[in-house]
Amino acid sequence: MTGRLISKVLVLDSSPEHSDAIKQFCDENNLVGLKVRKNRLMSVLRSNIDLGAILYSDSYGASPEENAEIAIRIHTVRPELPIFLRRDSEATLDDINESLRRVFCAAYTTNDLPGLSQLVDKYIFSLVYPNALVRGISEITESILASQFKQLTTRWDTPYIVHDKVIFGEVFSLIPLESAWCRGYMMLQTEEQPILDSLDTHAPSEDGANFRTVNSLLGEITNLIWGAFKNRYIGDAAAASVSQIQVPLIINHKHKYISFGTENPQLCFLYTLTDEDSGKTIKLYQRFVFNLSWSPEDFKEIVNDTSDLVDSGELELF
Repeated sequence: MTGRLISKVLVLDSSPEHSDAIKQFCDENNLVGLKVRKNRLMSVLRSNIDLGAILYSDSYGASPEENAEIAIRIHTVRPELPIFLRRDSEATLDDINESLRRVFCAAYTTNDLPGLSQLVDKYIFSLVYPNALVRGISEITESILASQFKQLTTRWDTPYIVHDKVIFGEVFSLIPLESAWCRGYMMLQTEEQPILDSLDTHAPSEDGANFRTVNSLLGEITNLIWGAFKNRYIGDAAAASVSQIQVPLIINHKHKYISFGTENPQLCFLYTLTDEDSGKTIKLYQRFVFNLSWSPEDFKEIVNDTSDLVDSGELELF
């Protein structure tokens, strides 16, 4: 049984005639539509907002020249994001200049929204994530965060799909995940100062917390999540059968960018730890990037059945 996650899309379409149809399409296709003022567009795209795609109108600019210029700038700033171009008459890119055509992944019209739905499945929801996996990741991580930040309240947002490669915060951990059904990485991303503030408030030390304390804590959380993930979904036998082939990772802190050498979408979770007394929060992003291998049809949750433990000798009947 598989479920449908959500994805955030930036809607750059100022046509009142089509806004209702686009909004209804987003609601029916698990998309969270976001809008932005035109004069704030580039600054928003340069921020660490998570996006799955952009819905772009061929009349978004005041003129065809401005429309083309904006589209090229968007593609330059966020080249990994698929851009769907809304046309008024026919869903085609054939009549667009070749140098501009490469900016868009496909065209659509509001008269053929089923066609747009197919494009969304192809470019955004191209990987299927089993419900048990998505639910289990949230349960594992929430439990571990609650154990590490006992004075804070842990909440998690609805998991979603992203295509961008931006990094949140200054600190992140990265650990490989390998099994018979998947190969990739888990990454935790967070900001340093909120964790330092929380440690100084709830677990003060003689010398005070510093960046090494944050690094150590994030490393411990990562290892605990990885261990629970491995026990629940991988198992030693399956992991041992996987060949050890790696791809280079590209990380650019200045531009908050990371690439895993693939265009596959990433499974993303957001957790918020709240100090109910002060109102201060810690945000922690968790991403799963199955860039080396992904076979959800072979996914199996490891459940320790009592009879199996008896058969293996782990348990004995009284």
